Amino acid sequence: MWGILVAVVSGILMSVQGVFNTEVTRQTSLWVSTGWVQLSAFGVCVLTWLFTGRDSIAALWSVDQKYTLLGGVIGAFITVTVIQSMSALGPARAAMLIVIAQLAAAYLIELFGLFGVERQPFEWQKVLGLLIAAAGIVIFKWQK
Repeated sequence: MWGILVAVVSGILMSVQGVFNTEVTRQTSLWVSTGWVQLSAFGVCVLTWLFTGRDSIAALWSVDQKYTLLGGVIGAFITVTVIQSMSALGPARAAMLIVIAQLAAAYLIELFGLFGVERQPFEWQKVLGLLIAAAGIVIFKWQK
């Protein structure tokens, strides 16, 4: 139950953040907005770290798969692409496409066992679920 609640909160926060970031970008620029997002997130992380235990930052250099340290770099491009998609498509359409792309990518990661994830067998019902979700976008976007 906890995982479901956290996922729902995450989805809500991502949509609200996308709208906020798109508005800041409209009034500044794409990279100023993206930089602010990353800088303010860093500030929250530092403050939280100061008050919640101060685990060793040096532990980062012990991470086995060094490519996994690129999460922040990917995060910057996530911010940029969310801003651009919400600006071009609106929040609802952009969020639907983003979620379907996330599902498809996550399924492929599981299917092929990429990035150290345990490999999962192919299941037609997952592919069908993705197709139904894609059909939902078409229905949602459908205009008279």
